[in-house]
Amino acid sequence: MDKLFVGLDVSLKDYKVCFLDTEGERVGKGFALKNNGDDSQVLVERVVQAAVKIKAGKVLIGYESTSVYGWHLQYFLADAPELAPFSPTIICFNPSLIENHKKSIGDLPKTDRMDAFVIADRLRGRLPKSASPDFRYLALQRLTRHRFHIVECIVREKNYYLSNLFLKCSGLCQTGVFANNFGAAATGLVDELDDFEQIADLPLEELVVWLVEKGREKFDNPDETAKKLQSAIKTSYRVHPSVDNSLNLVLRSCLSSIASLEKQKKAIEKSIKEQVKFFEREYTCLKSVKGIGEVIAAGLIAEIAGISRFEDDDALAKFAGIYWNKRQSGEFTADESELRRRGNKYLRYYFVMAADHMRIWLPEYRDFYSRKFKESKTHHHKRALILTSRKAVRLVFALLRENKLYSPAHQ
Repeated sequence: MDKLFVGLDVSLKDYKVCFLDTEGERVGKGFALKNNGDDSQVLVERVVQAAVKIKAGKVLIGYESTSVYGWHLQYFLADAPELAPFSPTIICFNPSLIENHKKSIGDLPKTDRMDAFVIADRLRGRLPKSASPDFRYLALQRLTRHRFHIVECIVREKNYYLSNLFLKCSGLCQTGVFANNFGAAATGLVDELDDFEQIADLPLEELVVWLVEKGREKFDNPDETAKKLQSAIKTSYRVHPSVDNSLNLVLRSCLSSIASLEKQKKAIEKSIKEQVKFFEREYTCLKSVKGIGEVIAAGLIAEIAGISRFEDDDALAKFAGIYWNKRQSGEFTADESELRRRGNKYLRYYFVMAADHMRIWLPEYRDFYSRKFKESKTHHHKRALILTSRKAVRLVFALLRENKLYSPAHQ
């Protein structure tokens, strides 16, 4: 069966197009279209014309993963009824694959039209496993990915806050006066009191009363905490008053940003709970696993986007980037190999989070993690956790494929 290969080099405003036949010969001249709905309809019509011209029974369309610029185009083509008779397959290539293929062809110029040709030519070779896009999961995916983005922002903002807190009061960061530098008492210290020197000179009884009030009476030993706090302030480096004033402003700004981000995270999580109700079957299966909560279950559902897209758990693991390539030459076989992080980073994140919780709540996963932790020569926790994540992939695949609740038999 003859095939038509369509290479697309997509950018913000437009995309370049190249058609190749089964023999690798160009079908017509390359052309450019604007990256919008009207011009993409023109693309559909030209693809149909080219396929009919060479009597192709199958159309393969490829483009590079370039931010979100190809997102609309992918779903537009997948949903185009005119292309349905040609059973279109749409491949989103990792840019490194296209770059390596381009090197294998020869010394080609770096132009958008040539890139479209290289993508079309790459479609003629062995293709990575692909899955048809499923529109039902898009709304949930947008929410779970935005939550991921907010969490990253919170982590970055907290690290930035701690670096400035060290400048203001180095001892506070070094001695671990507070179990959590973002607790009510620790943040109240920064938010309300400009001059830490006053705290060092306060009578111990007054400081204890203040800590208990701000800490909402959660301190096990407020007297000891008060002593540690005064000691940490006294042993800290002294900073110039002008610098201290600037640090006060920066620290309060950071706390305000963190509070705002935390509020947004709660709002997104509320929306996720509402949206995930549309996937009751998958949600019920995953929630039956102790350790997989609402957010993790929603993230897995959104990124997997239908378990029928994957042949087996190996395909799912590869899609998530939780797999290892073997290294062997002659009689040599490497004892260790690197984890390949070329898959869906969001799905990998949720599998790792799930594994980290499951090892706490489920005995078989706790035992598996402990065994791999002991076997690892370096990076014990990371290696054991990733291996546990791969075990979690197998479980999640089985539950969703069989549409069953968790039982120890699924381990």
